[in-house]
Amino acid sequence: MKYVKADWDPRLPGFHVDPGEYLEQLLRLSEDLPSGARKFATDADHYNFRSARCVKDLELADVHVPVGRNESMSIRFAPNAWKHEEGLRIEYVGVTSFSMESHREIDWTEAETVILDEIIPTQDGCVHEIALTDATVLVRCSDLRATWGDG
Repeated sequence: MKYVKADWDPRLPGFHVDPGEYLEQLLRLSEDLPSGARKFATDADHYNFRSARCVKDLELADVHVPVGRNESMSIRFAPNAWKHEEGLRIEYVGVTSFSMESHREIDWTEAETVILDEIIPTQDGCVHEIALTDATVLVRCSDLRATWGDG
């Protein structure tokens, strides 16, 4: 990620997590984000670690990669029982690339959980990068829609 810090620190051992630089840049960046991505990235609870609607600690539940051209891609996150009241579904529109790279550095977690994410504008939409405990998800798309609930 360009601004968000979500790095494994073996000295802790744990993650060094800091969205501060991204939040400083977000006002400027959000002007160029598509509307759905802007709404999600600038939500006051998105990086509020005490909020039930913070993305941190959500658990990866499902990735739907379409085979048809008219379908959208989606990622569903289950709530963390200790923090969230509901899960999150992100639907990506106009996906031009998707990758999920596994790191397998940490072997003590039962589920892939969100460390943090970052949405950066591009000429044709945005790039959404999600740091998970053992993987990184990268989606380039024209826009996204995030929906909290059971969905």
